[in-house]
Amino acid sequence: MQGKNLPLRVATLLTGLLECLGFAGVLFGWASLVFVFKTEHYFEELCESQARLTGNVTEQADCKAQDERFSLIFTLASFMNNFMTFPTGYIFDRFKTTVARLIAIFLYTSATLTIAFTSADSALLLFLAMPMLTVGGILFLITNLQIGNLFGKHRSTIITLYNGAFDSSSAVFLIIKLLYEQGISLKASFIFISVCSAWHVGRTFLLMPRGHVPYPLPPNYSYGLCSEDGPREAEESNTESRKLELKSKEFVSPKEEIPGPGKQREPHSFWSYVFSWRFAWHLVWLSVIQLWHYLFIGTLNSLLTNLASGDRVLVSTYTNAFAITQFFGVLCAPWNGLLMDRLKQKYQEEARTTGSSASAAALRSAVPSLALTSLLCLGFAICASVPVLPLQYATFALQVISRSFLYGGNAAFLTLAFPSEHFGKLFGLVMALSAIVSLLQFPIFTLIKGPLQNDPFYVNVLLVLVTLLTLVHPFLVYRECRRKESSPEVA
Repeated sequence: MQGKNLPLRVATLLTGLLECLGFAGVLFGWASLVFVFKTEHYFEELCESQARLTGNVTEQADCKAQDERFSLIFTLASFMNNFMTFPTGYIFDRFKTTVARLIAIFLYTSATLTIAFTSADSALLLFLAMPMLTVGGILFLITNLQIGNLFGKHRSTIITLYNGAFDSSSAVFLIIKLLYEQGISLKASFIFISVCSAWHVGRTFLLMPRGHVPYPLPPNYSYGLCSEDGPREAEESNTESRKLELKSKEFVSPKEEIPGPGKQREPHSFWSYVFSWRFAWHLVWLSVIQLWHYLFIGTLNSLLTNLASGDRVLVSTYTNAFAITQFFGVLCAPWNGLLMDRLKQKYQEEARTTGSSASAAALRSAVPSLALTSLLCLGFAICASVPVLPLQYATFALQVISRSFLYGGNAAFLTLAFPSEHFGKLFGLVMALSAIVSLLQFPIFTLIKGPLQNDPFYVNVLLVLVTLLTLVHPFLVYRECRRKESSPEVA
């Protein structure tokens, strides 16, 4: 059965990768799209009124009100990208794959059609379209992450690969910008993206499960084209999967599998995991690093305009360079997953020989990933804080590597640190709570543009210091793993 289903599983993997790469995270190519919107005179009336009030014609080249409007749209859309992950994660857990994907397709298609038929006169519709686009995209990602369960030991690698593809999809807006410069209208590009929804529908019914992909995978599991019956088979697969999970030694050592005399394994509720220190520090880790990335992406056009002294050709060149580097996220992210998979196998082999906790050994494999992501963000933050235009090439490279490690590592850590039955809810909740922190990007942008008079030095120094806090998370996880490995009965 494994060999018989292999072509279908590979097709699911590759088409899912293409879906994440072409559609899921396009919002984060915002800087490229803003360049097109400004060329199309979106919100330009704010610049005109400001120029009249100040009597300064050059003010229009660096219009604070226009930049703030675009920053507000991105803030709202990026907030919805994370905040809506919790309800969409619940929808995915409760109503399963097909329903979740149909909702995603509806939101995504509605958004792309709205953008296609938006003009400078109706630019306010972007406040509706961009959040819908990003919520549809995150649902595509959530429903595709479960594909990692089809490939066993390579699960973390595939999860990080998909998150990398999510990051790289921001290059789609660069392609739209380049096509626009060659004479293809914004309307035509977004209508084409809307038509691609037919492909999403076909993939939903032919190459995706109706329910969830269980983990560990039952030997007779079938789905999509190979599945001839519905809920009953899915329920049988889930039941068998739960039996396998009790026997699985990937996460549980022999000492932990069989409770001692008079002891009964006590199931933990969802909220007990939510209020654990492990979840709290992971939230801090994700929120701080993500705030840096959102603030940088949302204000990049304004930053480049200032550093290039308003030279549009130079701004366009650096915008293209940034968008091109984003494409390499799909190549960077799997290295994080490979690192975690290799370390997990190594630590669990050691756990089997020593009889220590295999679950702690698996969790320990996430520590280097968490620490490396924090260090990459620290380097990116320092480079972004130096107001030298050529140095931004290094900033772009560090930013894309850090971001591809961030989201892949986040999803992989949650699969290792918490039970799989709570993954959708915990993934959604951590993203939703981090979204609230990400709202700080707009007041920070307003503070820089206003009282600080376009000088972000003090804000950047403060954020760099806060970034050092993220190193606490991998240290505490490492300390807990060492304690459990030496005393598995405490686990």
